Amino acid sequence: MDDLSRKIAEAQHFILNQLGQLPPLAIVLGSGLGGFADRLENPNFISTADIPHYPRSTVAGHAGYWVMGTLHGKKVVAVKGRVHFYEGYSLEKVTFPVRLLGRLGIRYLVITNAAGSLNPLIRPGDLMLIDDHINLFLTNPLIGIGGKSESDRFVDMSAPYSEKLACIAEKAALDLRIELKKGVLIGSSGPTYETAAEVNMMRKLGGDAGTMSTIPEVIVANRLNLEVLGVSCITNMTTGLSGKKLDHREVTEVAALAADRFQKLMEETIVRILSVSV
Repeated sequence: MDDLSRKIAEAQHFILNQLGQLPPLAIVLGSGLGGFADRLENPNFISTADIPHYPRSTVAGHAGYWVMGTLHGKKVVAVKGRVHFYEGYSLEKVTFPVRLLGRLGIRYLVITNAAGSLNPLIRPGDLMLIDDHINLFLTNPLIGIGGKSESDRFVDMSAPYSEKLACIAEKAALDLRIELKKGVLIGSSGPTYETAAEVNMMRKLGGDAGTMSTIPEVIVANRLNLEVLGVSCITNMTTGLSGKKLDHREVTEVAALAADRFQKLMEETIVRILSVSV
């Protein structure tokens, strides 16, 4: 057993002792979006500081808890807070939570983030279904990690986000009368916001929103054969489109303003996913 597998096994043992068998779906909550976990009934909390080998978040808006509870009788795990590459963690550490969820038997991963718009038609406060992504981290979380077969190493990324789950989310948004944009997410390391020239490049590459997270986690989720649904909360216009300086406080403030629509959409979508998949 390699060192990463050993660490995941020890964390898995701890989680199973604390929570028992996990449900099939987990949601990772991005900056300012952690309030969704408060909607879970009969919650059972674990501080990520207590989970062996689990990286600790150092960013405002990322509380550092796993919460298992129910939505309309359906069990769900919420990861309240994540860690980022720009905090100084390796991508192995950044993706540790997703690897752990996969080992614990999760089949569906709902992954969310705060993102800056690259598209003038997508505005702060909008929710965006992630249709595809572009990796500008200039590295990959699977580097150096082999597998039992070549397909384990050379992971197909032709459909990183589940079309089935996306259709469920779009139908839920329509029924709730919540506008849900759709676009391509570009991920880069941060922690600096993009320059105007970088924003121009990203737009030319086909990006609709930019983030400093998510994409490494989605790559690992695909290696683990998890079905992924991605949703961004647009919290700001990027440099050159905003007309003002960018500040992380704006990210969390706009996320808070969009929280009610985000939480309603996530709740309805998750219940529908679990209702058709059980």
